[in-house]
Amino acid sequence: MRLISFFLLILFYSFNAYSNIDTEFEKWKNEFKIFALANGVSEKTYLKTIPNVKFLPKVIEYDRFQPEFYEDTKTYISKRTSEAKVKKGLEFYNNNKDLINEIETKYKIDKELLLALMGIETNFGTYVGKMDILSSLATLSFDKRRSEFFSNELLTLLKLIDQNLVNYETLYGSWAGAFGFFQFMPSTIQNYAIDYNKDDFIDLKNPIDAYASAANYLNKIGWNNTEPCYYKIDLNKDIPKKYLNVSAKKLHNKNKANFFKKYINNYSKLEISGENLLSSIITPDKDIIPDAETLNPAYIVFGNYEVILKWNRSLRFGLAVCTLKDKFKNEL
Repeated sequence: MRLISFFLLILFYSFNAYSNIDTEFEKWKNEFKIFALANGVSEKTYLKTIPNVKFLPKVIEYDRFQPEFYEDTKTYISKRTSEAKVKKGLEFYNNNKDLINEIETKYKIDKELLLALMGIETNFGTYVGKMDILSSLATLSFDKRRSEFFSNELLTLLKLIDQNLVNYETLYGSWAGAFGFFQFMPSTIQNYAIDYNKDDFIDLKNPIDAYASAANYLNKIGWNNTEPCYYKIDLNKDIPKKYLNVSAKKLHNKNKANFFKKYINNYSKLEISGENLLSSIITPDKDIIPDAETLNPAYIVFGNYEVILKWNRSLRFGLAVCTLKDKFKNEL
């Protein structure tokens, strides 16, 4: 009941509803204190964190204008899978080869996939974000669009600080509250992060803990390194629209790959080793890009692609990760 009551209350504290944001944000802090302490956060941790957070208008701007909402698939992928990105990834691999190969063997996660995710998330650790994560999460909790989700993430982060698993003074990352080389949200840190070097501290800005944590996460959510991620396809006009997925929220109308054979003009050229693989068809531009074609671009995607969607629920993000992964596979 406490959770429900709190979330109903903070709906009234949207920045859109008040002319004096700072005043209302201070009121929100007081309400959040009651919520946090009632859900297991110590007053000591609350007092050294939340009183110092600030409302960040830029965070709201970024939330409303994400690249996934306006870039077409070709542009989105090309920006994130450039030759410069591949070159930088190969340099990182050569400097951390023993660790990366060890993690690949232990967790059964392709090294190319880990390189791709790290490359797209933080350009191999060179850009982990400069936003104050506590303020970012507080701002998004105060805002009404996804307040329940971000309130829970902020609560989880405070509990991690309480447990001395993360140092609150180092919490700088993305506008959405993600942290470290692989941009873990607090709930992901709580559920999957690993102190791989056994120093009693989870440092996700250290390749050792970061790589092991990312591999553990992918392993636990179902990555299978023997199966494909996606293939670009040429659809014919006979395919019923019900089979076309335009949203990453939940892929629908899945079928075995050979079921879709009659709708895919280039099916014979696809290297689908198991025609019984469960698959879906996605057309990522149709509902985003003005005047986009209904059937182009189109992709047939498999279970591994859906694993990437669990990491970041964006059709374009999943395609970019798998594209960069394949580029690394050609080089390593």
